[in-house]
Amino acid sequence: MIVSKFGGSSVASSEQFHKVKSIINQNPERKIVVTSASGKRYKGDNKITDLLYLIHAHLQYSVSFKDLFNSICNRFLKIQEELNLKTNILVDLEELELELTKRCPIDYLVSRGEYLTGILLSDFLGYKFVDAKDILLFNYDGTIDFEKTEMLVKEAVEQYGQIVVPGFYGAYPDGTIHVMKRGGSDITGSILARVINASVYENWTDVSGILMADPAIISHPKQIEKITYSELRELSYMGANVLHEDAIYPVKDLNIPILILNTNEPTFKGTMICETIPHDDSKNIITGIAGKKDFTVITLYRHNASNEVGLLRKALEVFEKYRINVEHVPSGIDNFSIVVSSKMIERVLYDVVSELKQVTESENIKVTNNLSLLAIVGRNMAKHIGVSGQLFKTLGEHEINIRMIAQGSDEINIIVGVENEDFEKAIRVLYDTFA
Repeated sequence: MIVSKFGGSSVASSEQFHKVKSIINQNPERKIVVTSASGKRYKGDNKITDLLYLIHAHLQYSVSFKDLFNSICNRFLKIQEELNLKTNILVDLEELELELTKRCPIDYLVSRGEYLTGILLSDFLGYKFVDAKDILLFNYDGTIDFEKTEMLVKEAVEQYGQIVVPGFYGAYPDGTIHVMKRGGSDITGSILARVINASVYENWTDVSGILMADPAIISHPKQIEKITYSELRELSYMGANVLHEDAIYPVKDLNIPILILNTNEPTFKGTMICETIPHDDSKNIITGIAGKKDFTVITLYRHNASNEVGLLRKALEVFEKYRINVEHVPSGIDNFSIVVSSKMIERVLYDVVSELKQVTESENIKVTNNLSLLAIVGRNMAKHIGVSGQLFKTLGEHEINIRMIAQGSDEINIIVGVENEDFEKAIRVLYDTFA
């Protein structure tokens, strides 16, 4: 059995609905379909979920939301009309309109994009619509109740055979709607794939798999044919956003492969994501390159800092107090550095530095801004001698100064810090060297 999730661009219009149906009809094993809310049809268009968030803001400030709601209605009514569907979506839209008051829960409101899209898609496919709130259950702490969810999903599949489930939300034990992070439909598909032990989890989007580098920086980068969950986590963390990173966990333990596929180019091979790749025929040393700009490095200097028990803990507790996530902690004998997002620390930088001086009694604290982090990631790097040397040599030959170095113990990634102004150049020269 296959779980097939379709992103917002895949269900943005009646034309896209036809593409989805053609894909589903090609394989009878595609019995569970997960849908996002209708997305952008063209550049400058609005996503339905964005409009729903705007309506909620209008409600809180007692501003008219009529134009926004009419825009949503027109989108769904047009799809219904063009596909000649039996479902009268107007009834559902009118029910939603009655709920639009200041007391309307935001989770309920923003989940309606997936809900309404799912109703139309199930009609068009001839599948049974199953509301996510009836089968995807959360505990009150926000974790998934996998035991109850598994039972309810299997019952639905056994009863109806083929189902469409809206993504992005589920329900607490009392039936209250609970939404996930943006992009949560990826997670819905992953959860459903886990509880039925699917043979594969297909994630249909508007890109033909995962690329080795950002196409905004590298012209026509190579596609990654196979990638491990661990490699994808590293690339996602460093900014390569194709699949929601939390969608990996539900399927990881069962080693259910995830396929990233393009709704607009369904014959394209795409990218397969697995826990392990037993017959790895990839000749590439690296799998991909990714990075992010705008980090701040706070370096604390103190004689024999590496020998003082508890010194690092005292420093990290300051960042915890201000709820600032620490990215990396490079260290030396008489100093250690703490790398954080500039955006997270900019408003409290002076407070943090002041407290660090007090709790660590540091001789000197240096703050460095405008740092970029970039990572080269690859399961095959450990098999090749001299990868780090080649990386440093390449950056040096192109006069790119390395401000920080970090490498994971599993040897699947090397992270370097460079100046913001060298970020794109560094990615280009490393791609040319290793890709």
